[in-house]
Amino acid sequence: MISATKALAVVAAATLPCFALAQPASSTLNRVQQSGTLRVCTPGDYKPFSFEKAPGVFEGLDVDLMQTLAAALQAKPQYVKTSWSNLMPDFVAGKCDIAVGGISVTLERQRQAYFSAPYMINGKTPLTRCENVARYQTIEAINQPAVRVIANPGGSNERFARTHLGRAQLRIHTDNVTIFDEVIKKNADVFVTEAAEAIVQSKAHPELCAVNPQKPLQYAEMAYLLPQGDDVFKHFVDQWLHLSTATGDFGRVRARWLQE
Repeated sequence: MISATKALAVVAAATLPCFALAQPASSTLNRVQQSGTLRVCTPGDYKPFSFEKAPGVFEGLDVDLMQTLAAALQAKPQYVKTSWSNLMPDFVAGKCDIAVGGISVTLERQRQAYFSAPYMINGKTPLTRCENVARYQTIEAINQPAVRVIANPGGSNERFARTHLGRAQLRIHTDNVTIFDEVIKKNADVFVTEAAEAIVQSKAHPELCAVNPQKPLQYAEMAYLLPQGDDVFKHFVDQWLHLSTATGDFGRVRARWLQE
């Protein structure tokens, strides 16, 4: 019996030749089909979405999904390492066809790129040592002069901290992989990140607890960055995402990495 992933790829592949005749020559879809390579930008430091476990070797929810998208395009994924600070400059410079890895939908990013249809609601959630969960239930409780907040640079976590936690003591930690150790070691009190990451890291570090991840402090959506103005490629990615959800393929990948 053919799997849902393979079935999706077969259906998409069967329809691509006819579709390709009608698409503009400048479309990313046309370039990916001709080259056989889907270039994927990702910071690779954000579990469970994308994590570089060895140089050039990535794993995670978005990585698995990019495998199925590339298959639907009759291509192979090629990962381009970036950082949260350089994500938009690298993407706008044309270093990749799509950017993934737990990217929050923001109006600032929307000015420079398209977003795919959102595939997850994933709002801001405090991550703290378990003995402090009762202390950091709200933005007001965290936004106090005595509270030491830590954030990683260049993304929506830093933006949230600077926008909503201006009274707290804010420290920017450049390594998103070791930022959790800073909270464990009591060098920081709170790290406000996305609910999915807070859940995954609380499971990986028993000392840490996600504070009300089912009721985030701020609403947020996750989506993929796509080239601005390329409606053909956006429509294809959105349709692939819709079919992945409808067939249950997305749900199986999500369950594997989030274990909700």
